[in-house]
Amino acid sequence: MSRVYLLVEGQTEEAFVNELLVPHYAGIGLYLTAVIVSTSPGYKGGVVSYAKIKPQIEKLCKRDPAAYVTTLFDLYALPKDFPGKSSAAYPVAASGVQKAQFLENQLASDVKLRNFIPNLLVHEFEALLFVHLDAFQQWTDDDAVLEPLRAARRAAAPEDINDSAQTAPSKRILAALNVYQKTFHGPLIACDIGLHAMRQDCPHFDAWLKKIEGLA
Repeated sequence: MSRVYLLVEGQTEEAFVNELLVPHYAGIGLYLTAVIVSTSPGYKGGVVSYAKIKPQIEKLCKRDPAAYVTTLFDLYALPKDFPGKSSAAYPVAASGVQKAQFLENQLASDVKLRNFIPNLLVHEFEALLFVHLDAFQQWTDDDAVLEPLRAARRAAAPEDINDSAQTAPSKRILAALNVYQKTFHGPLIACDIGLHAMRQDCPHFDAWLKKIEGLA
């Protein structure tokens, strides 16, 4: 039996872990627990400052040294104080996967704890939903509204979809489907798509899960 704590960005990621990852990995002896980051006393959700996140990572790692701790944070809109984000070496013109790998390495170097596995979603949770856009059809009476999303998917792999304030995966979904509610629809659509399809089309996400599976 291996215990893995996942420090997640918010309720959407918590539901994704609990509904999709927990039951999947329990069968191979991996026991996952989602923990939402705290932003201030009484408030949870959102990576607003690395200075507030680092103590939470360290606390989880040290509280249960026999367990492992990993993160489920969006690459999109990380705070400027995140390790490596303001570095001259940050690969601004690189792919999302390359940016994520650079920042994950910087995060690991900053935390320096044996049982910590850094991970960032490229570019955000909603990228996983671009794997199979037909899963959105049950939430709209007009299939044509999904065409901008399909066009984006034809132009790029899910993890390559732009991360600007206008074109990030979640922004594209909201522009096409204004009824979309991240915490409600996101986990449901993810469950409809399934882990296998996500792993096939999202290599960085797949590589992270392989690390988790290696702990079993």
